[in-house]
Amino acid sequence: MAGTLYLIPVPLGPTAPQESLPANVLTVIHPLTHFVVEQAKTARAFLKAAGTAKPLQELLLEELNEHTKDAALDRLLEPLRAGHDIGLLSEAGCPAVADPGANLVALAQKENIRVVPLIGPSSLLLALMASGLNGQRFAFQGYLPAKEADRSKTLRELEAESRKRMQTQLFIETPYRNRAMFDAVLQTCQPATRLTVATDLTLPGESVITKTIAQWKKQTPPEIERRPTVFLLLA
Repeated sequence: MAGTLYLIPVPLGPTAPQESLPANVLTVIHPLTHFVVEQAKTARAFLKAAGTAKPLQELLLEELNEHTKDAALDRLLEPLRAGHDIGLLSEAGCPAVADPGANLVALAQKENIRVVPLIGPSSLLLALMASGLNGQRFAFQGYLPAKEADRSKTLRELEAESRKRMQTQLFIETPYRNRAMFDAVLQTCQPATRLTVATDLTLPGESVITKTIAQWKKQTPPEIERRPTVFLLLA
């Protein structure tokens, strides 16, 4: 019988697992010996804090990140086929959401391997909850184009779609480009469009602020450079 693929959430920042994860998640982690992780170094630090039955050096960690070739995915499933349970870890938040782990989950589903998502922090839902925007109709767009012209075009399209469907649009950016994204939204979107900037969710410096584009233009820009941030807009 094949093992189970557990999707293990990770704190969104330097927070102890015991402070941000339910006790049953830590219970699932404890006996596991096989993990697929985005970065082995940070995964070991998380597992040490979470607590495992075996010493860290006896755990089997395989990396799955943006550099992993599709051909390597099949090998990562071998322990599951042999009957071992595997824990899938992202760098932060929920695995398989804007995360290369989604490719492993897709392959597991294709082979009818049991996939179990565990409860933990999701920056997307936390941002949506606190935004005051439409929480009944929304779409996550992931990363927008990095090139200025393509990014502006995409923002105009998302704003038009938001207006047409009354749909909240969520997107993220590499932290060191957050300010460039913020400036692009202000330059591209209409004055009445609402923009939420949600930063450092679940961390001591957490901030979730919603204003219209016109109001944002009158404010001092938020301090979001190199800080994990989710952007939401509703036209």
